[in-house]
Amino acid sequence: MKKNIYLAMIGAAALLTGLSSCDKKAESTQTSGIATIACDASFENILSQEIDVFEYIYPDASVIPYYVDQNAALDSLLSLKTRMAVITRPLTEKELAYLKSEKKIVHQTQIAVDALALIVNPENPTEIMDKKELTDILTGKVTKWSDVVVNKNLGDIAVVFDHQGSSTVQYMRDSLMNGAEFGPNIYAQKNPEDVFKAVANNKNAIGVIGVSWITSDMGGQEMTREEMVKAVDNPANDSTSNASFNNKIKVLKVRGNNEVTAYKPYQYYIYEGLYPLYRQIYLVSTGAPGSISHGFYSFVTGFKGQKIMLMTGVLPKVVHPRMVEISE
Repeated sequence: MKKNIYLAMIGAAALLTGLSSCDKKAESTQTSGIATIACDASFENILSQEIDVFEYIYPDASVIPYYVDQNAALDSLLSLKTRMAVITRPLTEKELAYLKSEKKIVHQTQIAVDALALIVNPENPTEIMDKKELTDILTGKVTKWSDVVVNKNLGDIAVVFDHQGSSTVQYMRDSLMNGAEFGPNIYAQKNPEDVFKAVANNKNAIGVIGVSWITSDMGGQEMTREEMVKAVDNPANDSTSNASFNNKIKVLKVRGNNEVTAYKPYQYYIYEGLYPLYRQIYLVSTGAPGSISHGFYSFVTGFKGQKIMLMTGVLPKVVHPRMVEISE
């Protein structure tokens, strides 16, 4: 990426330095006390809702999140500055061995699958993109919208990511580009919300963003904690759904290479393996049994925590059997 499009997340190191002092405070039970968690910033919209409901149910519990890039989240866990992390992969054998040498018991599990949505401005007539076209855009082989769709009102393509060190960027580099360099048309913002805003305000932009950021109600962020708890307890929310996306942007259909049909990042299509751009979300904990860290881990991986995942638009690991098929 161009040097001038992103400066490393200022203050991330300072934030992580403060993690250890918070996490060393008394953790009295699984439902009371203070704990910290380092989270890949692209999953902020998901984790914030998990914390809101957990703290509402257990008012003596306080989980303090730090939203940083994935490498910083891993560093904070491995340097024992926090006992929990949300990342896109499980720990390696080497990482597990190190934590074991520090007398830490690791609990880790996949908690959800996140679809990476491609979003454009509503004025952009593009409706479908395949992985080959996306790769050509990312590498700079294709730089103008006229090479993608016939429209005289569009100019140079501007690809917008959340930030240069994000796991979203890493996914595209590893999964689509085979190690190739990004083209000159790639730009970075500070966070996923800024990606959404950039696309909503620029008809030449295409954004890459986690699906939880683009649901029509912005993933429940407008709900109070009490409303979220009631929604989690409502059986009507037990199935995957065709929740609409925010109408300030357009969500493209995506098809795999050599595929005929393209799909939007609905939970049903993720579940069926039809939507081609996705990555896993893992929760890792070194919290001791009986601690609030372990309690929060149990909550997120349990029924209520998985129900919250379902409501954000990502696909939880534990999928309830009643499915809502998408029709368009």
